Amino acid sequence: MNKIPVAVLGGTGYAGATLCELIDRHPAFELAFATARTRGELLTSDATAVPVIPVDEAPLDSARVVFSALPHGVSAHWVEKARAAGARVVDLSADLRPGSGAIGVPYGLTELARDELRGADVVANPGCYPTAVLLALAPLLRRGLIAPGATIAATAASGVTGAGASPKKELMFAEVADNYRAYGVGNAHRHVAELQAMVARHGSDADLVFTPHLLPVARGILATTIVPLAEALRDPAALWREDYGDEPFVEVASAPPSLREVVGRNVVRVHVAAASNTRRPALIVISAIDNLIKGAGGQAVQNANVMLGLDECAGLPR
Repeated sequence: MNKIPVAVLGGTGYAGATLCELIDRHPAFELAFATARTRGELLTSDATAVPVIPVDEAPLDSARVVFSALPHGVSAHWVEKARAAGARVVDLSADLRPGSGAIGVPYGLTELARDELRGADVVANPGCYPTAVLLALAPLLRRGLIAPGATIAATAASGVTGAGASPKKELMFAEVADNYRAYGVGNAHRHVAELQAMVARHGSDADLVFTPHLLPVARGILATTIVPLAEALRDPAALWREDYGDEPFVEVASAPPSLREVVGRNVVRVHVAAASNTRRPALIVISAIDNLIKGAGGQAVQNANVMLGLDECAGLPR
């Protein structure tokens, strides 16, 4: 079988390395090369040596699919060059997502956008936090059930790989271990624009306040989203079961999910509960993902599968 040659730009960061691992076990993909700041090579599962080269030397015309895991603010330039070389591209940076100012690029929240993704040349892969929060919110957004003028409060905690592989004092073991803290406080985190743009795109005028936290674990995101409702729902979880019942990578859980249930898997696990002791009806939606798989590399592969007309589940851990 002739496999599809694939390249990963930024292949030695956490998201890029995850992509390389997923591509290695994908039945239809073959890793042609990866880029990094220094030269080297990656060994695939069959001991094939894959070159790792500086991005300036990347032979983009040798890949049919390019995943860009380059830093925000840098990636869009290389996405354009890859497209000019004839490749399909999935961009994992924030450069082309909703709220960035980019126009006409499909947003690859796969479960909500398959029709836009099929045959697309470029797809903006969602951020890890927005993946967890927006898949939790989607059944309410689709039906217009969020109270007019409401404030949605999303609090999410991530493992330290969500901050990338660059060395930073606040991410050292001695700073993270036995600790738990909020960051990006003040609704100023870079994912806020993406989240708010998607809420507005569904016709809701709700505000969204997002507060991220850092967990003393390597990977995983647990998000709690509180949503004021326009009216009380008799069986709120029924909406999630209806929308996601046939989805291979969404699990509607009867109890709040934990990170252990999702780490290493390309899934989002969601639990829904009505809030008690409030004057107005509200829901508490808890969602969990692996930030490097469903929140990054796995979702990127899922999007590429749809773009190319392959089995959507190909090469993805469930």
